[in-house]
Amino acid sequence: MSPFSVMGVVNVTPDSFSDGGLYLDVDAAVDHAIELRAQGADIVDFGAESTRPGSQPITPEQEMARVIPVIERVAEALTGAQLSIDTSKFEVAQAALLAGATYVNDVTALRGSPDLAGLVASTGADCCLMHMLGEPGTMQDSPHYEDVVDDVRAFLEQRLAYAVGEGIAESKISLDPGIGFGKSVEHNLELLRRLPEIVAIGRPVVIGTSRKAFIGELMGGAAPDLRLPGTIATNVLALERGARVFRVHDVGPVRSALTVAAATFAG
Repeated sequence: MSPFSVMGVVNVTPDSFSDGGLYLDVDAAVDHAIELRAQGADIVDFGAESTRPGSQPITPEQEMARVIPVIERVAEALTGAQLSIDTSKFEVAQAALLAGATYVNDVTALRGSPDLAGLVASTGADCCLMHMLGEPGTMQDSPHYEDVVDDVRAFLEQRLAYAVGEGIAESKISLDPGIGFGKSVEHNLELLRRLPEIVAIGRPVVIGTSRKAFIGELMGGAAPDLRLPGTIATNVLALERGARVFRVHDVGPVRSALTVAAATFAG
């Protein structure tokens, strides 16, 4: 059994930072999901609302119109991969779970919609609770922490306790420190350096560094589609430090790198 899982990203959006507009068409999104599975994605994560820095929210109706037809078709076409809905809205999550998803990836850690925790509990879905400072539209406006790792850990511990209190089985919950969500370059690096402190909470840790702006800055201003080397480096280091789920755009290369790295750890 693999010591890690790879979560492939399908953004059914016009404005995501890396691949906005590429998979807004239903056929293109379905084909991309099938390709990510072929490359080794254990989980395919569908999002229809961009949460890039500076993004603006859309309505549940807009979100569902984009993503539900895609999930329905992928659920029919794919076997083996778990389908995830990247949303903080009750209505969208409910429709996605009915369409074939079994995982809710919520960047608000169940704060965005008061009934979402109950839905996850009642359906037995898996979920990921992520840390984000503020809202996507303003989260990168001079983010500040007393100690970013201590603050993120305390938040995730509190949201984990809330989720369990709402009836979600602890075994169904993963935690994401929210790399790039209200963090400076140094905040992101500190979270990666001290990742074992997040892992010590005791739930699987999800890492999402793929193609993010801090990697571009560290690579001298590289554009999103040129950030694969930095993505691989951060994911391999995160694996060594205890992360177990890796949310990425480039599934094949990252999975290969993680497989080789995991083999050295096993020795």
